[in-house]
Amino acid sequence: MKASVTLSVCAVLLIAAFAFDMMTPQALVAAILLTIPIALSSLLLDRKVTGSFVAAALVADAAAGYFNGAAEGHQWSSIAIGNRVLAAFSIVLVGVLGMVAQAAAQRSGRLIAERRQADREQALRRAMETIRSSLNVELVARAIVREAVEALAADAARLYTIERHTLGATTFTWEKGADDVAVSNERPSAELLSLMQRCLSERRPHPIAESDALGRFALATLGAVRAVCVPLENAQITFGVLVLIARNPTGLGPDSEPWVTIFGEQATVAAAQATLFVELADRNAELEQANAALRRRTEVIRDLVYALSHDLRTPLSAAAMTIQQALDGIYGTLPESYREILRRTLASNEELRRLAETLLLVARYESGEQSTVREPVDLSAVASRVVSELGPLWHSKNIVCSVDAPEGVLVSGDDGELRRVVMNLVVNAINWTPDGGHVWVQAARTDGRVVLRVEDDGYGVPPDMREQLFRRFGPKDRSRQGAGSGLGLYIVSLIAQSHGGSVRYDDRSGGGSIFTVDLPAGRVTQSASITASSSA
Repeated sequence: MKASVTLSVCAVLLIAAFAFDMMTPQALVAAILLTIPIALSSLLLDRKVTGSFVAAALVADAAAGYFNGAAEGHQWSSIAIGNRVLAAFSIVLVGVLGMVAQAAAQRSGRLIAERRQADREQALRRAMETIRSSLNVELVARAIVREAVEALAADAARLYTIERHTLGATTFTWEKGADDVAVSNERPSAELLSLMQRCLSERRPHPIAESDALGRFALATLGAVRAVCVPLENAQITFGVLVLIARNPTGLGPDSEPWVTIFGEQATVAAAQATLFVELADRNAELEQANAALRRRTEVIRDLVYALSHDLRTPLSAAAMTIQQALDGIYGTLPESYREILRRTLASNEELRRLAETLLLVARYESGEQSTVREPVDLSAVASRVVSELGPLWHSKNIVCSVDAPEGVLVSGDDGELRRVVMNLVVNAINWTPDGGHVWVQAARTDGRVVLRVEDDGYGVPPDMREQLFRRFGPKDRSRQGAGSGLGLYIVSLIAQSHGGSVRYDDRSGGGSIFTVDLPAGRVTQSASITASSSA
């Protein structure tokens, strides 16, 4: 019964009881009938309304008692007065009991509502855990329709997915009590498709109402009494539209709207996660294929560099031997001008040999095949030997090349690779020092470290190129005399790092460059100092 009808009935009963009481003699107390509308008003669960009826009944009781006594010659018997008092007490008691019952009913209603809400929340939580338990898009879609029926007390659910901007490309259907989710490519009807598109455009759940012709057609197509379209869409994904179906009038009522909204939002997040996982898996597969192709190309390039570098060294060594024999007079006396040409040819041949060795070393390091040999190496002896071997190069430019290194400056490493470090730094200094300049090579042991220092008074390095010094093929400026392959300093950096050390550049006061290699010191076997100085 509606509240307004109940209120009207209570008012009519109150007036009728009052009228009947006034028409009866005071000995017959009909005021007890005034408790009927008070008890009935308790059904409204409104204490103010019940209190108002209690007050009105008390006034009616007193008015009827006065009217009955006045009608009998203004004679009020004590029994009649007592009955009136008892009637008033009954009115108040019924009103109080009604209010107490109202409070109890309200508490019970709140408890039931809280329990129902807790059950819904728990059902939604279980549903979301089930939906998120998979990262397969199809399994997520199947879980959405199954859990929607269970969590939202619907009779059936259909999920129309969006693929390639087409709504309803794949349809997932779950009927309560079915054995499995039905999957089809059946397109939705025109009226249902129109309602789903409206739902997507509004980006909120859209009840399908019988009040318009489109809704009636859609409900008839679905075989439903009520239905709700839920967009599964957020900023990351437009997954599709979920249609919830109720086949009885009590299903999917207004109280379910917030739960439908929450379910739609959470289901969309789960679908977005699954879709993103699939996309990442596809991209990872593509990257793996690209990396495999890159590895194959790298291996081919490395093998070519290996083959080229190795094959170059043999003819270069043979040519160097032949030229040196000619200079030594094995083939007879040669004019001085021709001997000078042979010396330059020998120097160029040596440059080519060093380039081949450098390429081979770079290929080894970049393929992860650097040397693991670690044995005591006297860096002082290596420095003296390298400077002596490069004598023809710095003599040809009238450069003074000095070595200052005490004997026994030991490091633990690969003798050939450490020789390459010294060789590259000294060649670099000679190349970037003009004719008549000076190059200093120093080695010393300090606080458990060994420092190799190669200094020159040459051109120096412009500030904007210093960051590129130890990079492959850097710096890019090749306009000055003596520019090399661009790999020498890069190799120095790789070898220093592989030996647990580092290399740095400093600007020399007065012009020129200082390259410093810092390495862990090895065990010292003897301590003696020598100073070797060579000049043009």
